[in-house]
Formats: sequence, structure tokens, C-alpha cells
Amino acid sequence: MKRFLYLISGVVGLLILNSCAQGGDAQADVASMAGSATTMKGQSAVAEDPNAPKSILGVALSSPDHTTLVAAVQAASLEDVLVNAGPLTVFAPTNAAFDALPAGTLEELLKPENKATLARIIKFHASPGSYRIKDLRDGMQLYQATGHYIKVENKDGKVKINGANILGTVEASNGIVHVIDAVMLPPE
Repeated sequence: MKRFLYLISGVVGLLILNSCAQGGDAQADVASMAGSATTMKGQSAVAEDPNAPKSILGVALSSPDHTTLVAAVQAASLEDVLVNAGPLTVFAPTNAAFDALPAGTLEELLKPENKATLARIIKFHASPGSYRIKDLRDGMQLYQATGHYIKVENKDGKVKINGANILGTVEASNGIVHVIDAVMLPPE
């Protein structure tokens, strides 16, 4: 019996030593994961459920007409804002709207040194709250994420926001996306 206890004690001891030796590797794995976590994005890095309604960012990412807007949002590091709970109303300029900017403007804005200016322009396209087309009344002033107000025009069923035509609307899980035909620039 004594011999059996020594045998069990020896096996348990080996298991403990083996576990401790593997703990060093586990710590290295945790350190490695922690290092890689700093390169990951926040909430925007979380995969959306393909069966659930898309977030505002998901709507933009899935639209071939908004690749320039997506590139601008990424350059300004605003992806997480567009996946947060909201509600948020985004006026999303099409690629054609960005193409209508003066030559070289977009390329200049996408440079890292102009990140703050680009972020300000993108935030000028976002209103806290959910505003469906039926909510946009003529003469209404909408508060934008930049602290500015923009004017709504609603004449004969055609809605304009700050002079840009609303071409279509998509409901998202965290708000509303209104597709517009112009890039709105905030006042200086």
C-alpha cells in the first residue's frame, strides 16, 4: 500500500511539474495575444450576424456605391462610431458625389496629416437620433455630430438635406442611412 501511495504521489508530482512547464508557454501565448489585440479595431472588428440587420457600417461596406465613403471612414478611424448602438442618422454620399469634388481634394483629405479634417467632414454627415424620410419636415434644422445644424427641404415629396438630394434610404440596426448625391462640407 505504501508503494502504491508513492507511485500516486510521483504521478501527481509529474503532472504538476508538466503543468507548470506548460504554463510558461501559456503565458507567452497570452502575451502574444495581448500584443496582437492592440492592432485590432474596437467594436467594428466584431463580426455581424449575417441573419441580423446590418449596422450603418455594414450597410456602407455592402454597397458598391459607397466604397469611397468607406475608405474615408477608415482613414478617419470612425468605423466604431458607425457600429455602436446609436441611434444615428447618416447622410451617405455616393462615390459619384466624392468624384464631383474639385480635383485632388479627396486625395488630399485621405492623407494621414489631414485625418482630423476628414473626420470633421464625415461627422458633418451624421445626426444623433433616427430620422426617417417622414420625419424630415421642410424648414427643419438637424443637429450634426460636429455641433452644426443643417437645413431640411421637403418640397413635393423630394427631400434635400443641406442642398443634397436624398436618393434613397436604408434602415440599419443602429439607425438610418440616407443616400445623398453630394458631399456636405461643414462651415469653417
